[in-house]
Formats: sequence, structure tokens, C-alpha cells
Amino acid sequence: MEYTKTYSDLKSIFNIKERIIQIPDSEIDIYNIDFRSDISPDDLLSENDSSIAENRSFVYPVFAPRYLKSDRVILLLHGLNERSWVKYLVWAYYLARQTNSFVILFPIAFHINRSPAVWSDPRAMINFMKERNASIGDISRSSFANIALSNRLTEDPMRFFKSGYETTSDITKLLSSVKNGEHEVIPKTENFNIFAYSIGAFLAEIMMMGNPQNLLSNSKLFIFCGGSVFSNMQGSSKLIMDSIAFNRVYNYFLYDFEKTLTGKSPLVEFLHTSPIGMAFRSMIDLERFKTFRENILRNLKDQIHSLSLLKDSVIPSKGVISTLRASGKKDVVDIWDFSYEYSHENPFPILDKTLSEKVDYWFEKVFAEATLFLA
Repeated sequence: MEYTKTYSDLKSIFNIKERIIQIPDSEIDIYNIDFRSDISPDDLLSENDSSIAENRSFVYPVFAPRYLKSDRVILLLHGLNERSWVKYLVWAYYLARQTNSFVILFPIAFHINRSPAVWSDPRAMINFMKERNASIGDISRSSFANIALSNRLTEDPMRFFKSGYETTSDITKLLSSVKNGEHEVIPKTENFNIFAYSIGAFLAEIMMMGNPQNLLSNSKLFIFCGGSVFSNMQGSSKLIMDSIAFNRVYNYFLYDFEKTLTGKSPLVEFLHTSPIGMAFRSMIDLERFKTFRENILRNLKDQIHSLSLLKDSVIPSKGVISTLRASGKKDVVDIWDFSYEYSHENPFPILDKTLSEKVDYWFEKVFAEATLFLA
């Protein structure tokens, strides 16, 4: 498949507001499905965040085989601070076509179309960025693209956990509806796999470890540009969050987080007693609940595979190896290096004709590898 051309074609026809999108010359359709999150302030969210209507009620795309009766589902999870599905349309299309699966693009809480439109407005956000820089001083890697997330995480680093908590609850609800035959497009099945990128991989690992309602007992997880514990990530980037926000989140979870888990509250109980809560705590640092994490990863060693990029500075391959090879499986992580300039945030850039052929080649190679594992 020609990645660059397909990227342009899908970008031109995709509209999150349309119920059904037929992809020309293809037997794959895109359905935009309504979803309502059940999370309330009593379920660990702050009152301010629970009032963001876009996060509570939204739609998510499903790439669906038009004629094939498939019992396969792939959940595709995106990266941190994404505001559009455009980057992932070709990814989902390839996986749907090559694995004969329904592919769900599900947004992490407060991301993509689960966030106010103003967070994606460069004109509005540049003013917020100037205000932030004026009040704090020069901030490394500050940009209009990351100002909304940077402000939110600086104000309350626990939003990093809470967003993930809400997303795992939503995904559990979604997969349960499929398992019970209640989904309006996907037929009844328990055959769930995951393709996860960047912070989506962090969330997916926690879900695989926690296995809510035993929905993922037989699932496979293919990780791209991710897989390490949090302490081995470097999230400061003009496309993710600025240096102040990353340092705030990093220092909080590495040095303060465990100290706050005292007393009695729904949050403390969840983090101490639930499999998802314990999995999250164990994925903060290599030495934190190490035995707990490594025992589970050993049990999952044949269900997880990671593909890391040599020049990835956000989630370096060294941290991925340190985390996943504890499973005892030496080939659980592959490290590749593309033959063009790339970054963690943009592994498949849209380039001119000469270089686009290289991008097309490496895209095909990565997703063929994912298909082989997930099919």
C-alpha cells in the first residue's frame, strides 16, 4: 500500500461528523459511533473536568469490513496530546484490510474529539502560551500545540492518572458491549487485540496487566514506539508538553505520588486494591512493585511484542528493553532505524516524491510486522 497517497486520500474524505464514510475503491467503511462515558466526579474525576461535555459524550471511528463476516477486533490507541485522527487513519485502514478485523480508534480522555475545539485553535492557544511564558518565564519546548495539556498537567499532575483511569473504564464498557453482542456495528465476539502507540502503549500494558472483566485474557498487544515504565520516558516536546509540565508530572509520580496514598477514599482504595490500580503503580518505575510487574509480564510474554525506533528520544528503546525483557523473552522488543529523518511524534512524515518512497517502504514494513503478530 502506498502510505503517502493513502494518507492524502483518507484525510480528504474523513469527517468525524458523518455517520458512515465509504472509502473509494475499497471494501472498508468507516462508522462514527456514539459513546457516552459513565465516569462522574465521584469516580475520581475533578468537578472541573467532569463539566467538559466533549469528554463525556463523543463519537469514535470504527473501520469495518463491508462484506466479510469477521469476529476480529483491533483496538488502536494513540499518543499523548493528539488533537486529530488524521495521523492514524492509514494505520487503522491497513490493519483492517490486512487482518480482516474491525479496527476501533478510541480517543483517550480529553484528547482528539474528547477535548474542546479551542484546545486545537492555534490563534487562541498562542495567547495562552504567551501568558504562561510571561508568568513562569522562558519555558523549554513551549508551543501553541502543547499549551492546553501543559497547563492542565502543571495545575494537577494527577490528571495523567485520572485521564487513563477514565479511558480504561470507557474501553471496558466498549469491549463488554461487543462481547455481549450489543454493539451496533461490530458482531458479538471476544476476539480482542490491541495496536498501541506511545502513551497508548503505556495504557494498553496496564490494561493487559489488569485484565478488567477478563476481557483481555487471550489478547495480543503490538506496541509501536512505546512499552517502557514511566520513569524512562522523556515527554518534554513541542508536540506533547513543555518542560515545566513534564518536570511537574515526573517529580510528582516519582517522588510524591506514593506518599499521597493514605487514608480512606475511592482513589486510595482503587490504587491499593484493583488490578488496574496496582498495574499503574508498578509501571511508574522499574524498582516499584518490581516483582508484581515482572511476574505478570512473564505470564504475558507471548502476548506482547514491541517495535522501538533507534532515534526515539521520547520513549527510548533502552527503557522499553529494560521493562519488557523482564518477561524472560529476549525477542520481545525489536529496534529499527528508518532510512529518513523521523521522530517519535512523527514516525511517518509526509515528504516529497524521493523520500516518500522510503516512508512508504518503512510504513509497510512496520505494519506488516504488526499484522503478522496480530492476525
